[in-house]
Amino acid sequence: MINKESIIISLGGSLVAPGEIDVGFLKRFRHSIKKYFNKNKFIVIIGGGKIARIYQDVLSEFGAKSADRDWIGINVSRLNAEVVRQLFGGLAYSKIITDPNRKIKTEKNIIVGAGWKPGWSTDYCAVLTAKNYGAKTIINLTNVDYVYDRNPSQFPDAKSIKEIDWKDFRKIVGEKWTPGLNSPFDPRATKLAEKLKLKVTIINGKNLERLDNFLNNKPFIGTIIK
Repeated sequence: MINKESIIISLGGSLVAPGEIDVGFLKRFRHSIKKYFNKNKFIVIIGGGKIARIYQDVLSEFGAKSADRDWIGINVSRLNAEVVRQLFGGLAYSKIITDPNRKIKTEKNIIVGAGWKPGWSTDYCAVLTAKNYGAKTIINLTNVDYVYDRNPSQFPDAKSIKEIDWKDFRKIVGEKWTPGLNSPFDPRATKLAEKLKLKVTIINGKNLERLDNFLNNKPFIGTIIK
């Protein structure tokens, strides 16, 4: 992996398993990523997504503590990550990485990671991973086309945003992390990404040609936060 640029992808769990595992998406994702193995290495951090939130909501009904709800989300993210690691077979590093501060030395072209510990989302893990590997950009593959000024599922008149700075983005996502928070990029990750002067690109993973366009420095549909 010498001289290969590290690309960090925060892959939303709701793309991997929106209800059941989306095998079609996973195969398309593998095809998209493999095309760049000659020049890039990828560290892909997998989220828990919708399924994690379902479990967390149930635990809330039982009065579970925030840390316990976080742990179940972490465990779902690790299960999703194992599916993605197996997807790439021998092309991927042999273990899921759960500590984003640990730098892996490997000739493999892809490393798959998951949640680490309570209080931190996989977005935050992606930011720590970027810091660890010296990457300046994180690609956040999610299930929305853009960042919006308001939640588009609640406000039909919500406006899409193609480019935004971290200060204005913080006004949208707020300041507080809660288990299962459904946000384009979580508040704690936002603060650290701003401090590290990272660029985060939000792309709808359901349309992987947009990822191709971004990786090839072509115009793409999505939002840049910097």
